[in-house]
Amino acid sequence: MFDYKEKFSVAGKCCIVTGGAQGLSRGMAEALLENGAGVVLMDVQKEKLEKVAAEYTEMGYKAYAVTGNLADRDDLNRMFDEAMEILGGRLDVLIPAAGIQRRHLPEEFPMEEWDLVRKINLDHVFLMIQRALQVMLKQETGGKIITIGSMVTWFGGTTVPAYTASKGAVSQLTKSIAVDCAGRGIHINALAPGYMDTEMCANMTQDRKDETSKRIPQVRWGLPEDMKGPVLFLASAASDYLNGAIIPVDGGYLCK
Repeated sequence: MFDYKEKFSVAGKCCIVTGGAQGLSRGMAEALLENGAGVVLMDVQKEKLEKVAAEYTEMGYKAYAVTGNLADRDDLNRMFDEAMEILGGRLDVLIPAAGIQRRHLPEEFPMEEWDLVRKINLDHVFLMIQRALQVMLKQETGGKIITIGSMVTWFGGTTVPAYTASKGAVSQLTKSIAVDCAGRGIHINALAPGYMDTEMCANMTQDRKDETSKRIPQVRWGLPEDMKGPVLFLASAASDYLNGAIIPVDGGYLCK
């Protein structure tokens, strides 16, 4: 008998979510917290992150804040070590979701911004995965890793060459890690959000927003809440035979 309450449960799991102060990252962390997991939220925005963690703590959830710069390797390692101390050395779910976007025409794209986008969107993802694997591979229960791709996994964006390159790389990295680790108790899959009504898309022109809206069959932009169901599925035993998948959460955008 398939017991959905057991299979989809994340109660008691120890989790890390990067970028957790806002947007989709916060929505995914919230889903885990609401269903009994303990979550370390990471972000560079100290005041905002601590306020978010405090709000969840007041609601009775096990939320913890670790602040730092994910673009700096030494700081990232310090953040991971601090999170593992908070979680008692156990890590069941990693969601390296922090991401940034910079908009310029390719011939004008500043290299310092290219480097920053790469460090956050790709390098931090791999480094967090590497540190997580060193913990998860020693656990009898293994672990779940959920990366965050994008619609630009499948096509090019507009004035976002660094974002497109980095998110495409995350999707391929997800497949590569799955090949190396699927038989060793590790499940890694990616969620690829469509156009979401978050801070990241705030700088799009209205014409571009209108053009995008017309293409979404579900006739609305996504919200952080729309990531909750998919993330609970991938973080739970319900997805134990899924590995290396890139799952669109896009209201049908890719179909049109």
